[in-house]
Amino acid sequence: MNLGDMIPAVTLTGSDGGRFDLSAVRPAVIYFYPKADTAGCTREAIDFGDLAAQFGEAGVAVIGVSKDPPAKLERFIAKHELAVRLASDEGDACEAFGVWGEKKLYGRSYMGIERATFLFDGEGRLVQQWRKVKVPGHAEAVLTAARALKTAG
Repeated sequence: MNLGDMIPAVTLTGSDGGRFDLSAVRPAVIYFYPKADTAGCTREAIDFGDLAAQFGEAGVAVIGVSKDPPAKLERFIAKHELAVRLASDEGDACEAFGVWGEKKLYGRSYMGIERATFLFDGEGRLVQQWRKVKVPGHAEAVLTAARALKTAG
């Protein structure tokens, strides 16, 4: 994804099992995370959820995306009382955003999701992206950028 690119027309499955076209959600923060209910992913979901009201005031939807099945996402939401919308990529969203690739852990290579976040404006254009995200302070930085959309528009 490059700045100015349109949000990909991919279908995601919400934690409730309902399917939706991601390109219809705008303005939006779409963040990708490797796996539900792991330490970093839980912290990130809690951080975005804690700021849900502020994102709402800015008029920006926030959606977290992983390859986890919807039922696992529902359990993740319930366990941590998350206030963020989560969706399952059961198709090609990770590939469309360029976040699916080879990762290494303890010398072992495997395919997985890069932690990355994308901010799209009301027209559906990519205005900012964060790659290889470090969780501490990230949701706040994204909120600052999202608020700037409202003042720019």
